[in-house]
Amino acid sequence: MGTSVKSIEDPCLRHAPVSKVALVGFGTVGSAVARLLYARDAEHSLQITQICNRRVERKKVDWVPEDVVWTEDIEQVLASDADVLVELVGGVKPAYDWVSRALKSGKSVVTANKQLMAHHGTELLELARECGQHLAFGASVAGGIPVLSGLHEGLGGDRLLKITGILNGTCNFILTKIERTGSTFEAALAEAQQAGFAEADPTDDVDGFDARAKLVILARFGLNAEARPDQVPAFSIRNIDGIDFQYAHELNCTIRQISRAELRDGKLYATVEPALVPQDSPLAFVSGSQNLVISTGEFGGDTVFSGFGAGGNPTAVAVVSDLLHLVRYRAKGTAEPDRPTATKYTVTGDFENLYSVRFVVKDSPGIIASIAAVFSKHHINIDAVFQKSGFPKDALPFVITLEPCRFSKLEAALKEIGQFPFHVHPPFSMPVLR
Repeated sequence: MGTSVKSIEDPCLRHAPVSKVALVGFGTVGSAVARLLYARDAEHSLQITQICNRRVERKKVDWVPEDVVWTEDIEQVLASDADVLVELVGGVKPAYDWVSRALKSGKSVVTANKQLMAHHGTELLELARECGQHLAFGASVAGGIPVLSGLHEGLGGDRLLKITGILNGTCNFILTKIERTGSTFEAALAEAQQAGFAEADPTDDVDGFDARAKLVILARFGLNAEARPDQVPAFSIRNIDGIDFQYAHELNCTIRQISRAELRDGKLYATVEPALVPQDSPLAFVSGSQNLVISTGEFGGDTVFSGFGAGGNPTAVAVVSDLLHLVRYRAKGTAEPDRPTATKYTVTGDFENLYSVRFVVKDSPGIIASIAAVFSKHHINIDAVFQKSGFPKDALPFVITLEPCRFSKLEAALKEIGQFPFHVHPPFSMPVLR
C-alpha cells in the first residue's frame, strides 16, 4: 500500500484557515517535515511559526523563513498561539508532559513517538477528546506506511483477529546482512551503525523493545485490545549467527524479527522474537530497513502493508499526512472522533508453534539421547535432527526441530537441558511460522 500526501485538489486544504505549527525536535525527522511543508506550501494552509530544540543555534538553517522563531524554551512554545504542536523528540519523558499540556492549552498534537503512544496512548486520546483537540500518531508505527489509518479506517468493516509484522528496520537490516554475507551479529551491527540504521546503543532495536511498543499500538488500534509493553515478551536477535541461516535454509525458511498479536480463546497472544518464516512468505521478501505488516480479518482475510518504515523522509510523509488530516478536521469544525474502548485481555506469549532449537556442543556419545529424554519427559515430540559436516568437534552446531508445543513447555525443557555439561553455548530456540 503506497503513501501519498493529499493534493491541492482537496477544497478543505485550499480554503482552510491558516494553522500555525510548532515543531518540537529538529533532527532528521523534524527537518524533513519542514522541508516537505515548504516544498508544498502552495498546497496547504500550514505555517511553521516555531522550531524548538536543544542547543538550537546548531540547528538553524538558511532555508527556513526569517519569521520562524527558533527557541530552546518549551514553555515559550506551550504558551504560544500555535494551533498544532508536532512532537518529534521521542521517549516518554518529558514528551508526555509536553503533549498533555499542549492539549490542555488548546493545541492539537501530531506525534511520531511510539513509546509515548504505547504507554499512554489511550489516556492521551481521551484527554484530546475532553479538550476538544486532536491527537494524530500515524508516524508512530512503520514510519511512512499508513498502517494505522489502514487498520482503523480502511479495514474498519472487518473484525481483525491477528497482526503479524516486521516492525524494526534496524533488525531487518542486520538479519539480511548476516544472511547474505555470513557475517557475525557484531559485524552486521557495526555496519548498521556505520550506515546510520542503528544507534550507538542499539538495545531498544535488537532486544525487541522498539518493535514491542509498535506492536502494543497496533494491538490497541487494530485489534481493539489493551496491553502494556511490559506484558509482551520480547526476545533479542543478538544470538543469531550465520549458522542459523544455514539451518533455516535447510527448512526452506529464513529468519526475521517477527512481531505478532492474536486474539484467541479470550486472550491476547503477543510476542516480539526472531523466528523462522517460509521463504515464500511475504515476510521473507522484506529486506534491508523495510517494514511489513499483515493484518488478518475474520471476513476479509489477509491484508499486507509494506514500505520503508524508518528514515527522515518516509516518517515525514506520515507526519505531514497527519497534519493535513488535522487541517480537514479544523476546516469542518469536527472534534476528535470517538474510538471504541479497548478490551483488557489476559496477555500471554505462550503461543503453540513448531520450534527449531540450535545447540552448540562438545561432541561426545549420548548427547542426542540425553536431549531427547528431556523433551520426552516434557511431552515434546522431536520432528527431525539436522547436523552439517565440517565443524570442529569441540564446538559442533546442530539443530533439532520440534512438533508443535507451547512455549512454556519448551522453556521448561530447555532450562533442564541447559544443565548438561556438553554445551558450548546455551540452547537457542526460534518458532517456525507456517
